[in-house]
Amino acid sequence: MTTAIEHFHNLVSLSAADGKIEEAERVALSKIAYDRGIPMDRMNVMLSKANEYVYLIPQNMVDREKQLEEMISFAKVDGTFCESELNLIKTVSERLGFSKQELDQFIKASEGR
Repeated sequence: MTTAIEHFHNLVSLSAADGKIEEAERVALSKIAYDRGIPMDRMNVMLSKANEYVYLIPQNMVDREKQLEEMISFAKVDGTFCESELNLIKTVSERLGFSKQELDQFIKASEGR
């Protein structure tokens, strides 16, 4: 699986973390899929199986940082940063090898965007 697909796969997992995929999240995922050359039919299949996905850990630190930044940004796309999304981001952050302080820095940096 390519890095772009892995990252998108993880965003789909995040979008389903609160038990539902909001319309704003679907729109954002559609744009991300388009920008990355992911066909809409593949995206729709991924959305239909979102609750079945296991988070895939990127293999290098640059991709790990990018993934964490994307997840934080995406979690805010529907206007709320709900507890289940934050919990998933915390879990992912730990799996990626980031400390709580580093995660807090990523979240704080995202507030300026």
